Amino acid sequence: MGYLSTTLVQRGLLAMTLAVAAATAYAGKANDTLTYASDNEVENVSPYHNNMREGVILAAMAWDTLIYRDTRTGEFKPQLATTWKWESPTALNLTLRQGVTFHNGDKFSADDVVYTFNEVTGADAKIATRQNTDWIKSVEKLGEYQVRIHLKTPFPAALEYLAGPTPIYPAAYFKKVGIEGYSKAPIGTGPYKITAVVPGQGVNMVKNPAYFKDSPIGQPKIGKVNFVVIRDPEARMAQLMTGAVDWIWRVPADQAESLKTLPNLTVLSGETMRVGFISINNHGSTPESTPFKDPRVRQAVNMAIHREGLASSLVRGGSQPVHAPCFRTQFGCETVKVVKYPYDPVKAKALLAEAGFPNGFDTDLWAYRERDYAEAMIGDLRKIGIRARLHFVQYPALRTEVRSGRAPLSFQAWGSYSINDASAFTGNFFKGGADDTAKDPQTIDLLQAADTTVDAAQRKAMYAKALQRISEQAMWAPLFSYSTNYAFTSDLQFEAQPDELPRFFMASWK
Repeated sequence: MGYLSTTLVQRGLLAMTLAVAAATAYAGKANDTLTYASDNEVENVSPYHNNMREGVILAAMAWDTLIYRDTRTGEFKPQLATTWKWESPTALNLTLRQGVTFHNGDKFSADDVVYTFNEVTGADAKIATRQNTDWIKSVEKLGEYQVRIHLKTPFPAALEYLAGPTPIYPAAYFKKVGIEGYSKAPIGTGPYKITAVVPGQGVNMVKNPAYFKDSPIGQPKIGKVNFVVIRDPEARMAQLMTGAVDWIWRVPADQAESLKTLPNLTVLSGETMRVGFISINNHGSTPESTPFKDPRVRQAVNMAIHREGLASSLVRGGSQPVHAPCFRTQFGCETVKVVKYPYDPVKAKALLAEAGFPNGFDTDLWAYRERDYAEAMIGDLRKIGIRARLHFVQYPALRTEVRSGRAPLSFQAWGSYSINDASAFTGNFFKGGADDTAKDPQTIDLLQAADTTVDAAQRKAMYAKALQRISEQAMWAPLFSYSTNYAFTSDLQFEAQPDELPRFFMASWK
């Protein structure tokens, strides 16, 4: 679990700074252009067609949802919908805001809401995360600015989702250009317009001068915002230090400490809702995953990983060990009865021997982020005899391997689209969907019942039973909560939130 010393990091930063000192700084307050950098490219900027955090950020910039949830109070506020009322447990009526236009000038109306939800819930829709909309049966137009959402069954978390990963598309424009055209030139009603999508490089945005005045998020303040893809973490820091970019995140803890010494930069840190985990192929669909059919082997994996060491030595900044597939603040994330596997390599080796693997076995671990975390996990597994080969790839490639059943183990992270309900986490991975690597019928039934039960106490009890079973059978290895280190120019007024959604539309220059 070792990590680079601060001295080595500082030397590396100095060397990189000198190497890129000649770079032209197009970012910054002087040009009213905020440039932010991340390591992952969004495979498709259409919000429903990616599930990466970078895509969630872009969605909040260029699109609006029907409802807005205030991050400070938790209160639901009007956004594209001005009022809403439950007609029945499976019918929600909404009155829509008038006078809103899309970035191309098209008028927003009920037609756009009906089209969006009926399109993304269609049988042939190739959306990234069906869990976010599969509670919707259909949407009915009641008038030019009135709609009724029909639910398949009661879904108490509906407002959470309508305030999260459910932005509204422009019906006429989307029908005209299709998903391929929309991914290249997307439009929404949000505070920023996307002016360019450059594959492999990033996305450019400009302030929307026609953004509706009564939006609960207020008016955008910075003229231009550019997202750039810089995969190498050292290069991202060097670009920040030379002024080529204004904001970066996921800065390693040691490097964040070094950046704090620079007078022109600000560093913020804090725990987030994002949870790191190892998914486990429970069904042994490939030779490399056959051992994981035995729950004792999966339990051994859980005992082999040093959660506390990862949280305190690598992640740091408030990270905590996690023992259930949810974040503790989410409704239904009851972890009192889950099995909290201790770090116990001796017991883990004994479990492998009981399962018929006294000498361990060879397997594969797939990962797409934080290579040093993945390598630390591989080191822990090797100590008990599980010799895992690392496949470090981009997220789309990892997702394909996991969903096809070819990945025995995968190191991933999930931020629940910032939805504070266990359905957004546990349901996504254990309710029989594409990302469910266990597909346990009993767990699926419990979660389906929990998601649709109106009574809060009963919902909690059902989630608790599901989480208990998941942990007892060691279907996964939940690991730790993420803490994110943000580093940015001191000219920028930026506030970090626990839901890990940088709200650049609320940022401003000092």
